[in-house]
Order: sequence, then C-alpha cells, then structure tokens
Amino acid sequence: MNKRNYQKELDALIEKNTAAGERPSLLLHVCCAVCASYVLEYLYEHFAITIAYYNPNITEQAEYQYRYSELRRYVAERGMDQIRFIEVEYKPEDFFDAAKGHEADREGGARCSLCFSQRLGYTAKRAKEGGYRYFATTLTISPLKNAEVINAIGEKIGEREGVAYLPSDFKKKNGYKRSIELSKEYHLYRQNYCGCVYSFNEAQQREAAKNKEN
Repeated sequence: MNKRNYQKELDALIEKNTAAGERPSLLLHVCCAVCASYVLEYLYEHFAITIAYYNPNITEQAEYQYRYSELRRYVAERGMDQIRFIEVEYKPEDFFDAAKGHEADREGGARCSLCFSQRLGYTAKRAKEGGYRYFATTLTISPLKNAEVINAIGEKIGEREGVAYLPSDFKKKNGYKRSIELSKEYHLYRQNYCGCVYSFNEAQQREAAKNKEN
C-alpha cells in the first residue's frame, strides 16, 4: 500500500476550494507560536481561521500563558486581523486524567497519542458546535511527531463528530524550515520540549547527558 501524501491532499483540497471561489471556515488547534507561524502563513489566504489554543498538557500555567501570548503577538504582528480566537479554559487535570497509567511512556508513544486524541477531540467538538467546515492542528509541522498517526486520529475523530478533518503534513514543502525562519524573524519563544512534565523531564535528561559528554 502506498503511503499517503497528506500535504499533497491538502494542496489539492485548497486548489478545489479556490477554483470554486470558496474560503471555508477552519477551527485550527494551535500548540504554540513557532508551530503556528508557517501554518498560519500557508493557510491564511485560503481559510477563514479561528484558533483553538487547547493544550492541557502544558502543566505550568506561566508556560501556558507565555506560549499563548507569543501566539497572539505573532498573529498581531503579521497583520492577520481576520483570525479569531475562541476562549479555552486552562485545565491541566484533563491531561493528567488522559495520561493516567502512561506516565512512564517514552515521548512519541501511547501517551502522546492519547494527548493528540484529547486535543483533536476537543477541537472537533468545538468545530461542530460552531458550524465550522473543517478542523485541523498545527502538530504535524514537528519533525518529532508522526504525521500519519496524527492524521489517522484526526480523521477518526472527524467521522465520529461529523465534521471534516483537514489532512496535513505541514513539515513538507520546507514548512518546518520556514517556521524556524519565521521564529527568528519575529523573535518567537522556542521551547525545547513539547509541553507536558514528562517531555520536560526527558528534555532535561537529554541536556544533562549532552553536557556530560562535553
């Protein structure tokens, strides 16, 4: 079976909507400003975007708020004044409930899939409630995250909730490279871990091992 090219599928969908003169509504889950930088640049002309910053995996409120403020700053400085935000309550207990029993998993394992499912599930429900045509996530821009897993989760949730999931692999077409360029240009805060306390601890361990080698 040939591996799906999610980015090519998205390009074809955009081309189809453009040819029909459509700029459909999209509820976009965003994890941070760096990941959003290229994704918003790429999607802005083609979709009426509303951002859902739902990230209960971020276990420090100061970190959560700082990432959100950087996202708002980036959108403002890019002059993307048509982008809207929905208010999302900060509830880290949601993540801990979902991750229960998977605390010792390595990053990229089952715990991460549960986290993806939680965030995409929330976004899909809000998209359905709000009458959005599509929902999507910026998570596929990361080279450390499996786009096939994320897209499979998104499509399954979309079918369950009755709202279309927008396929993506935003790291393609130099998307990840562009996000790094934009983060430097706009001096965006770049964290060295995904968000949860477990990924933070792994990052600290990697840094300690690197320093020991040097």
